Amino acid sequence: MDGRLLEQTRAGYDQVAQAYAAHLPDTTFEAPLDLAMIDHFAGMLPAAASVLDAGCGTGRMLAYLRARDTRMTLAGIDLSAGMLAEARRLGVAADLAVGELTDLPHGDRSLDGVLAWYSIIHTASHDLPHLWRELHRVLRPDGVLLLAFHAGTGRREIARAYGLEVDLTAFLHEVPGVTETLVAAGFTIDTVLDRGPRASEVHRQGFVLARAMR
Repeated sequence: MDGRLLEQTRAGYDQVAQAYAAHLPDTTFEAPLDLAMIDHFAGMLPAAASVLDAGCGTGRMLAYLRARDTRMTLAGIDLSAGMLAEARRLGVAADLAVGELTDLPHGDRSLDGVLAWYSIIHTASHDLPHLWRELHRVLRPDGVLLLAFHAGTGRREIARAYGLEVDLTAFLHEVPGVTETLVAAGFTIDTVLDRGPRASEVHRQGFVLARAMR
């Protein structure tokens, strides 16, 4: 992610953090299929797994994982200090830090799982391979990665979100392109879901579950 886009994304989510937390307090917005992918991800992890939510926002997915398995060691990273402030206010039980997905504050092979739930939507397709290499670096051999994203091609400029005016750029990613670049980065693909949009959605939704190989 280039510097201008990074700062735009950080500022945009700082601006909408409180509204985001109010609009999306939990996982009730997710479709049952979406949550089934997270459940499958969690089921593939070892006991007492160490898991990072990469782009955790206000921590609602961390709360879902915690409720599912209290033995997990959870961490969250996000560009937006405002979003993390909301996560702390909501009492999310995880180690939270401000940071970039392409420069994670985690050691090599230190994590059993990484969840990137709609956090790659502000990364252009040509920048994804660099991101995959960083996620691969922090995952242990056979570690599990789950991605969720808006499926398609192109980019869109977002001028309003969660009831507020905002300036954000989002990118669509085709599922086959995501899987191909993941394989090139050292992952094997376990499960792929490419579902059509619901009434409340504009775009198809893509989900890819993969393992890090060595």
